Amino acid sequence: MSFRIQGLSPAPFIPLYGLSDAALGALGVVRYVADKAPGFPDRVEMRDATPGETVLLINHVSQPADTPYRASHAIFVREGATRAFDEVDLVPEVLRPRLLSLRAFDAAGMMVDADVVEGGQVERLIERLFQDARASCLHAHFAKRGCYAARIERA
Repeated sequence: MSFRIQGLSPAPFIPLYGLSDAALGALGVVRYVADKAPGFPDRVEMRDATPGETVLLINHVSQPADTPYRASHAIFVREGATRAFDEVDLVPEVLRPRLLSLRAFDAAGMMVDADVVEGGQVERLIERLFQDARASCLHAHFAKRGCYAARIERA
């Protein structure tokens, strides 16, 4: 079964690029300089920031549905990211070394299934979760910190 993984659109983050730390702080955003890789996974380009690059730590609403599963959490966006990852049947390397939680949601935003998997084995879990006809999309989260990682759809 083919699948499509998408990073976040950079559009809502571009106005934050280059703001002072004080201006970011007033918006609840924190700037970090990546000091190791992996460690600062960008959700737009779906790659780890390289040491020396700046990232913005932002609260992101990953599940906006008006259900008990509405969710938001902290994510990193690489300052300057302009092209969202969008590929079919290709898992970005940022997901591979991490333990992932995949959550299957129906069209109304209700969770219908979930499981955890090592990133190197994620294709098998994607296929299993999409065997459920109710699953309209999957959300991948980094299991250890719980942060939203990516949206996965049928291709």
